[in-house]
Formats: sequence, structure tokens, C-alpha cells
Amino acid sequence: MNVPDPVVLYGAVYAWVMTNGIAILAIIIGAIIVRMVGRMFLERIIRRFVPSSGFPSTEAGRKREETLIRIARGTLTVLVWIVGSLMVLSKAGIDIGPLLATVGVAGVAVGFGTQYFIRDIIAGILVIIEDQYRVGDAVCLDTTCGIVEDISIRMTTLRDTDGTVHHIAHGSTTKASNLSKDFANVNLNVGVSYASDLEQVIRIISEVGEELAADPVWKADIHKAPHFERVDDFGDSAVIIKILGETAPLRQWAVTGELRKRLKIAFDRAGIEIPFPQRVIHQA
Repeated sequence: MNVPDPVVLYGAVYAWVMTNGIAILAIIIGAIIVRMVGRMFLERIIRRFVPSSGFPSTEAGRKREETLIRIARGTLTVLVWIVGSLMVLSKAGIDIGPLLATVGVAGVAVGFGTQYFIRDIIAGILVIIEDQYRVGDAVCLDTTCGIVEDISIRMTTLRDTDGTVHHIAHGSTTKASNLSKDFANVNLNVGVSYASDLEQVIRIISEVGEELAADPVWKADIHKAPHFERVDDFGDSAVIIKILGETAPLRQWAVTGELRKRLKIAFDRAGIEIPFPQRVIHQA
């Protein structure tokens, strides 16, 4: 077996490193710089030129900007590394022409499989253009609910109240429900005894709602004080009262919980009963 001359081998390696090796290193460094500069440039462009005047709050506009920035950064990263990888392969002496041709043939072969991928991308573009939801919103995608942690061009990442992370492809979603866009509502049903004075109940509900809305701890979260809306139903053992109010996004659950606590305390002081389910039995 012929053993290569170490001097010749060293010279060949040195020559390759000084030519192609330096070029490959320059491509990698250039790709990193382009990615960093491009991410900063895209962020500035989006923050400057994406209109935020159409949103009812600065928080909504900020969420919209952050969502667009995440998507733009992800798309730029993929494009930079694809182009950079092709350039590195070319400098390494690999003919990328046949590789691209092979990819093209393989693309035709798996065309039926990629229709779902294309469907996800088109659906994702519509989600972004229509501003259906943003990073930080609470949403339900079909039957899966949670906080939006990330949105890519192909899928949405949700984290539910148990901490479980769900990755949902845009194309598989038939219904998107945004629980926190612009504002949210307090929507509470309270049952009181049939023996209660309804006028007193209505007055206490109004007083508790106004006090809660005026509380320095809670007033920033409440846009419209919780108030009596209507007698919603006559239940088996209680008169059902509907209470409505308007809150900041994502704050409806905390406000509703505090309202329940204060109503229970106020009803106890006034002697108003929140009854348990009752059943009347007649003995023959």
C-alpha cells in the first residue's frame, strides 16, 4: 500500500485551508453577520412602519409587532442558512447542480405529501395578515386552549394551564377563538334564594362592582364595572342573576374571582342566601 508523503499531504491540506477553508470560514462568519444585522434591521423596519394606530391599546400594538418580528426573524434565519449551506458545499468541491436536480425530482415525488406543508404555510400567512391572534394572547384552537408562546409561518405553540406545550399546525385548525383580543368580559351567573329581595340583591351587586372598579389594586384591570344585567333564569332552587363587566385582556379570570369573593362576603352580611340544590319530596 502506498503511503502518501507527509510533506505532500501537509502541503495539499495547507493549500486547501488557505483557499477553500478560508472561503468557507468567511461564508459562515458572513452568514452569522447577515443573520444578526438582518434581524435588527427587520425589527426596526417593523416597529417603524407597521401601523399601530388601529389597535385600541398600546399593548395590542406591541403584541402585533412582537409576533411579526418573531416570524420575520425565523424566515430570515432559514433563508440565510439554506443559502450559506449551498455556498459552503460549493466551496468544499461538491457540485450542487446534481444535488439541486435531485431535490427537484424528490420534490415532485413527494408533492402529494407536501400539500399539507403548503396548506399549513398558506393558513399561517392568513393568520398573520388577518391578525387573528398574537404572541401572548389566550386562544383556543379548536379544543386546545392556552397562551400563545410562539407563532411561526407553519405552526402555533400554545402552553395550557397545566404547563403542557402544544404545537398546532395552522392548516389543521378549523376554529381559532381569541380570549384576550382588545378586551375581555366578566360573565358571571350567581344564584340567590327565592326568598331574597331582588331589589336588595341588585343594589348590593352594583355597590360591590363599583367598589371593585374603584379599588386602586384593581381599577387598572377594569374597563367597565361589573353590574347587574338581568334575571337569567329560574332554577330548581335559586334565581339566577347575570352579572357582566369589561376588563383588560387576560384579566377577566382574576377580576371574576375577586368579584365572587366580595359578593359572598356582602351577601353573608346582608343575610342573602346562595342556596344549595334542593329537592322537595312529597310523602303519600
